Amino acid sequence: MRKYLYIYKAEVMSALQYIGNLIFNSFSYYILIFILFSLWNYVYDDPTQLINGYSKSQMIWYVISTEILWKIYNGRKLCRKICDDVRSGNIAYNMNKPYSYIGYILSSHLGEGTVKSVIYIVLGMSIGLCFLGSFPNASIISILTVLLTSFLAVIIDALFVIFIGLFSFYIEDANPIYWVYSKFILILGTIFPIEFFPLTLQKVFAYSPIYGICYGPAKMFVDFSYSGAINIITFQIIYIMIAYVLCTRLYGKGVKKLNVNGG
Repeated sequence: MRKYLYIYKAEVMSALQYIGNLIFNSFSYYILIFILFSLWNYVYDDPTQLINGYSKSQMIWYVISTEILWKIYNGRKLCRKICDDVRSGNIAYNMNKPYSYIGYILSSHLGEGTVKSVIYIVLGMSIGLCFLGSFPNASIISILTVLLTSFLAVIIDALFVIFIGLFSFYIEDANPIYWVYSKFILILGTIFPIEFFPLTLQKVFAYSPIYGICYGPAKMFVDFSYSGAINIITFQIIYIMIAYVLCTRLYGKGVKKLNVNGG
């Protein structure tokens, strides 16, 4: 565990060296939130109106939260790195190190994500306060729950992206698969809560990664409940275990494939 913590710290320090670039790139987040704010401001004629159980303030805070998570994930960079490692043979170098490649790539990803999370949380909360004038009702327990579920959501997404990237052992480029996955999460997970979809799809989404990656943390932020927190955290832990097993098995088969081919 200590070696993964060292990798995490090294990545945090590396990201801090380029803090200016990260802050500059965050301005696209403001533009996106402004567009979505204008959209929901138009949809809600009355600020007290409820649509599928969400008020205007809750809906906008939900979108702000999910977009913060989306910006933190940065799965495209992670998937591209894994694909490049496999194609270039660099993964063979990491295989001989005294740590798991999956643990290494995950720790590195979380390091950069930590720096980005601070930037986007500050920016997102500032934009929301500017647009709406107040934060959702919150307590210490609800804030800690949001932070915990957000952290677990980042791990789930990273593991799924790692799983996709490891398909590079078998196909030339796994980036197109990630593109499909990312659009699935972006369109169905970040813009609308699950309650906005038909009942049939709601049941499907309740067992999909969307529930743990996007919906859960944002739901806890805008409408916290103890029962909801227990359900979401349990769901996320189960999904982390499933995703990790999938990654280790695919990685193990990929390593065997390399050894057989003399890689």
